[in-house]
Amino acid sequence: MHNNLPLLDQAVFGAIEDSERHIEEAFNCDLVFFYGEIWPGISRQFRNFLEQLVDRHRARRTRKPATLGICLTTPGGSVEETENMVEVMRHHYSNILFLVPHMAMSAGTIFCMSGDRILMDYSSSLGPIDPQVPDREERYLVPALGYIDKIEELISKSHRGELSPAEFNMLDRMDLAMIRRFEQARDLSVALLEKWLAAYKFKDWKTHRTTDPGSRVTIKQKRQRAREIALKLADNKYWHSHGRRIGMDTLIGEVGLEIDDFGQDRELHRHIRRYNDALSDWLNRRDGEAFFLYNRNVN
Repeated sequence: MHNNLPLLDQAVFGAIEDSERHIEEAFNCDLVFFYGEIWPGISRQFRNFLEQLVDRHRARRTRKPATLGICLTTPGGSVEETENMVEVMRHHYSNILFLVPHMAMSAGTIFCMSGDRILMDYSSSLGPIDPQVPDREERYLVPALGYIDKIEELISKSHRGELSPAEFNMLDRMDLAMIRRFEQARDLSVALLEKWLAAYKFKDWKTHRTTDPGSRVTIKQKRQRAREIALKLADNKYWHSHGRRIGMDTLIGEVGLEIDDFGQDRELHRHIRRYNDALSDWLNRRDGEAFFLYNRNVN
């Protein structure tokens, strides 16, 4: 498939494909490398890519695995686009796992929460679920929670009679329709996490382990725990920064997420690092691409 590439790139993709096979065998999955911003419209490319992957199994008369693995690197993006991609994945695969060797921020974190498993190592990170929304001109994505926090601050100062004339002018110029859009993106993010965590990540959580050990876990309790996690990740005041990188230990200890550490298996760790780093470096040598999907069986 890569015979038309320079010799160096052929050697690089030989190593990439070797690691891809190893990871797929380890998890009995189809593996997709997903790199880039979750910009409105990419779900069509994602849908077409997965359809090609599934069709490849049909053409070869091989059994499609029940599991899809996503090796994810993204700065985030649109939560609506993320929801669409989750629906596409769940149409084709009953089990989803996310590998995060580097980082998955904002909407990328939301994307991960739709999985049955999340795998990271000590150097990996997720981010606060601060959804990004297109600006008024639809040219850039802007973080929603920062705007909401600032407006709440100005309104609070207004109630206390502490609003300066400059701040009054700033508040007066706010686009109420855009603010409502930011609030809807925030509320959608929390609602999706509550739904996905309860349905997928918590599906095997049958009994309590700490509070009232051995008692049955109800659907209501799963959704309540999922909402607590969602609100924690959406608390901009707690994390202080849209770009805050939250490591595996913090996600486990402070947020209460269960994360699998792929660093515990040295051979698997080596292959995941080689797969992710080689593809990322190859993209960087090409001056980077806004969005890139890869599997050796898809042209």
